[in-house]
Amino acid sequence: MFVINPYLRFALIALGFVLGIGLWVTFGFWYGFIFLLAGIILLVSYVLLGTVGPAAKAVQVQDFDKAEELLNLTWKPEWLYSANKAFYYMMRGNIALSRKDMNGGEMWLKKAEEVDIPTPNERAALFLQLAQLEANRQRWTPAKNYLKKAKETKVTLPQIKEQIAMVDAALKNSGQVKAAQRMGRQGHGMMQRGSKRRRPKNR
Repeated sequence: MFVINPYLRFALIALGFVLGIGLWVTFGFWYGFIFLLAGIILLVSYVLLGTVGPAAKAVQVQDFDKAEELLNLTWKPEWLYSANKAFYYMMRGNIALSRKDMNGGEMWLKKAEEVDIPTPNERAALFLQLAQLEANRQRWTPAKNYLKKAKETKVTLPQIKEQIAMVDAALKNSGQVKAAQRMGRQGHGMMQRGSKRRRPKNR
């Protein structure tokens, strides 16, 4: 997908309006119309799409500082198209988690959850992230609930299906470990109770 650098976009928007208005005033409206139209289209696309595309490229190469810098150039995240709004919040969450900021990561991911994400693969990816976050905090019930939501989503990408299977196996394994720990504690308690023998009375 072709992605315009945000700084280049800003320069083109300014150029479109300056040339458009200049030609309009000097020669008439129709001479500047095409430049004004280009500037308006670039401005509207910036408002609706933000800087999510360039930031996503930075996240792919693990350059989180650059991704954060690019996301900061988005003027009004709440005005973004729904899918881009969700990606914006998800990337913010990923950046926070990469810096071990669990609270910040959870806050941004929960914001993404509130968005009506139109594509099932992205919805499943978000639910998986939330499931892993809850599992890392050993909050197993919410983790399983998010995993259930991911499973119920009509996923088409094989990579996400594999991730669902991996998280499912990890959560099942954690349940087995907890059960073993519980049984171990119960067994230890029974051994302690059984070891207490009544001492014979002195005659």
